[in-house]
Amino acid sequence: MSRSVWVTTAAQSAAGDARAIAGGTPSRTLMQRAAAAAAGQIALRYADRLAGGVAIYAGPGNNGGDAWAVARDLAARGLPVSVIAVGDPRTDDARAERDAALAQATLADVGEPALIIDGLLGTGAHGAPRAEIAGAIARINAARMRGAIVVALDVPSGLDATSGEHSVAVTADCTLTFGTIKRGLLAARGVAGRIVVLDIGLSETADAGDTAAILVTGEFVRDRVPRFDPDAHKGTRKKLAIAGGELGMAGAPMLAARAALRAGIGIVRLIVAPQNVAVVQTAVPTALARPWPAHDAPEKEIDALVADWADAVVIGPGMGTTADSRRTVKRLLTCWRGPVVVDADALSPFENDLPSLGALLRGRPAVITPHPAEMARLTGLTTEEVVARRFDIAAEVAKAIGATVLLKGVPTYIASPNERTLVSATGTPALATGGSGDLLAGIVGTLLAQMNDAHAAAACAAWAHGRAAELAGKGRTLRGITLADVEDALGRVWAREPALDPPILAELPAVGDDA
Repeated sequence: MSRSVWVTTAAQSAAGDARAIAGGTPSRTLMQRAAAAAAGQIALRYADRLAGGVAIYAGPGNNGGDAWAVARDLAARGLPVSVIAVGDPRTDDARAERDAALAQATLADVGEPALIIDGLLGTGAHGAPRAEIAGAIARINAARMRGAIVVALDVPSGLDATSGEHSVAVTADCTLTFGTIKRGLLAARGVAGRIVVLDIGLSETADAGDTAAILVTGEFVRDRVPRFDPDAHKGTRKKLAIAGGELGMAGAPMLAARAALRAGIGIVRLIVAPQNVAVVQTAVPTALARPWPAHDAPEKEIDALVADWADAVVIGPGMGTTADSRRTVKRLLTCWRGPVVVDADALSPFENDLPSLGALLRGRPAVITPHPAEMARLTGLTTEEVVARRFDIAAEVAKAIGATVLLKGVPTYIASPNERTLVSATGTPALATGGSGDLLAGIVGTLLAQMNDAHAAAACAAWAHGRAAELAGKGRTLRGITLADVEDALGRVWAREPALDPPILAELPAVGDDA
């Protein structure tokens, strides 16, 4: 099994350091490990820049101590290094690393540096930077605008490590973060750049009471998604029914079906408005197609559509919000008691009514896939409140309805009752377009049918959906990438990629056209 990569708040990160120190690892040793890992990555990744000089900004806290230690390591490699100290070190470890660097390293004025290392503020910093620190951040960002590469140590200075909030902050090309990945980095990808999580010898496990989440990685997915047996057939690859497709919205279930096929389902059945049966049958000839049941149809007719056929059901893509479609949602959820994904319009009958939704979902593997606005309608909160509290909201709603919540966004949170929250951070703005959620619903439905584990299926689907967008965008700008490109790339996400070289625990690419 792959090693867990923890997603932490600033407090959880500090608690992890404290546990390691209490276990016998001196705090300065952790600092030196972090600096050695960071210096090694800088030397490896930016070899073409190092000869042009490295300017290292060192703040007064332990992040500044990291910076001094990195300076000593790079100078020992014979590289031109200068340190810009912003304030005197305030901790014993930082003072010791400064003194060691000044005693052992040859530092010089490198003029206009090709590479800048940001060690001004770390995970414990709160509020907007002031005075000298704010001025140093402005100089770093100005140098980046002139062509310098900026590498941040642990978090870009000025970024809240827990929330991702920032007003004055360093914009980094790469953030080398230590031991865990901080929540704020995932919420502020635009200033974090490429994120590399480096092992510094912290414990692999959190305390029993720790609420830290786990990052979904490629290894996490490939450890859990089942492989097909050599004698597999369409039945063993499972059958998925997708209900939706109101008049004028036939595209949504078709996108879900195509994604399900790319994710490896054996057979797909589309259940759509009667007028759309021929449309979807023509557009997705490998799928079966049936009309919605009439609102007064006997239960045996619905059983024939889903209960006697499907291994899992997706309800919602393009379902619409008419009275008929709302009745269809509730009838399907009542008659079908197997694994289910409730997506998009199928959530609309339950606005501000989580108890009714929970009554229909409890007792079976079930996933709901709201985006923040849909979650706001379900809970009676504002969209802004959901975004601000998305980590906690996902877990609270999962407990309230007795089902898995896949709260879409940047990042995506997957929460289930009695399970540790998972976080998927793959994806690009290529997914910020109509129909993206339909692709995701098809992937979730496929994995739910094949795994019968709602928590793992939702997490693996979220990762695969985002990874497909990353693959679709390789070598291209975001403008012009379509869902067809993402759908095509989805067929490539399941291949095992080379293992990351130590000390790298996880790596997330920069997001954006200038990445």
